[in-house]
Amino acid sequence: MTDDRDDRTDAAPVHLTASTFDETVALSDGPLLVDFWAPWCAPCRAIAPALAEIARDFAGRATVAKVNVDEESELAARYAIRGIPALLFFKDGQVKDTLVGAVPKAEIVRRLDALST
Repeated sequence: MTDDRDDRTDAAPVHLTASTFDETVALSDGPLLVDFWAPWCAPCRAIAPALAEIARDFAGRATVAKVNVDEESELAARYAIRGIPALLFFKDGQVKDTLVGAVPKAEIVRRLDALST
């Protein structure tokens, strides 16, 4: 049998909107990584596979979510997103860390691990 992973599984990044964002942040029982991105953004597309891998690797320990800044401009404004991709790391409902730009997967994992302890 081949390994045909479906990106729509629970371990895939969750797509958030203005109507689901606050509840997701509040109910997250572990670290939450939110990727503010746009479809036209080349660096955003470049890190998307790494974020999908991280979502699978951290399933049950952390949640990876995505916010399309073109569709959810009010969320981008609320968090003062000025450059994308912007990765916000939440824990206990609060932003604990931020990365901007196409950073290596290892750096994202390191920061998620730091919040998991």
